[in-house]
Amino acid sequence: MPRSKPLLTCEQALRQAAAAIGGDSPRLDAELLLARVTGWSRTSFRAWPERELADEAAEHFAVLVSQRANGTPVAHLLGEQGFWSLTLQVNPSTLIPRPDTECLVEAALALPLPGAARVIDLGTGTGAIALALASERPQWQVMACDAVADAAELARRNACALGLPLEVVVSHWFADLPPGRFDLIISNPPYIRRDDHHLQQGDVRFEPSTALVAGDDGLDDLRVIIAESPDWLQPAGWLVVEHGYDQGEAVRQLFAAAGFTAVATRRDYGGQERLTLGCWPERQVGADDAPRPISHRESSDAE
Repeated sequence: MPRSKPLLTCEQALRQAAAAIGGDSPRLDAELLLARVTGWSRTSFRAWPERELADEAAEHFAVLVSQRANGTPVAHLLGEQGFWSLTLQVNPSTLIPRPDTECLVEAALALPLPGAARVIDLGTGTGAIALALASERPQWQVMACDAVADAAELARRNACALGLPLEVVVSHWFADLPPGRFDLIISNPPYIRRDDHHLQQGDVRFEPSTALVAGDDGLDDLRVIIAESPDWLQPAGWLVVEHGYDQGEAVRQLFAAAGFTAVATRRDYGGQERLTLGCWPERQVGADDAPRPISHRESSDAE
């Protein structure tokens, strides 16, 4: 029986999908979804744009495109997300790893830490930060925690799939951690204000608010982590936290008030202030020699 209409080519399907998806990266989204449906590489779409799609593949692709056009994150449709050099399983129980969070990994790897450093990733989610560090520093003893049991289990599954050692504990920040001290505490905690309009836009609409929102000013969880970290850090240990693009000055003041030294803020790939780090001194500073607050200009230029 003759066909009523010709098969779609890859290029035709991608153009139609990109138009339907819209947003910041519609072509990329469409290529990722078509690659999943067909098993073909994104490079092949450019090399052989005239390649035709079977009806079944075209129908499956159309369903995914419709879901993406309605806002469902590509990572949720694929069930995975790339981070650092790793491919991580993702699900709606936690945040989708963002490229800018790789800046935390870069900062941590550049710190003067012991060869067998003890490290913990607070609020690990998929395990992205902890597993990236474990992949780069196999001699480090890396632990991770998350308050959400499903997220902690997801991190365990990712560690197993990647063949990386990672101890994962269910704990709200430090509350249920086993006793011990760390050479590095690292975290990408919630830091969005409760009334931030971005919560109604993009992928965050499909992510848990508990992993995003931290009180009226977005600093509630950062306050807890920064204030309690000294009880869990070795002398000369480091704390590294991600925060909002407009929270750098407030976070630096929290570090200074807690007694950290060498406080500095680093920028993300888009040039926005994205993470702050500080060193816990080898001795408790007294009132007369407490570190002075770090100015915005000084910290932004610090390396």
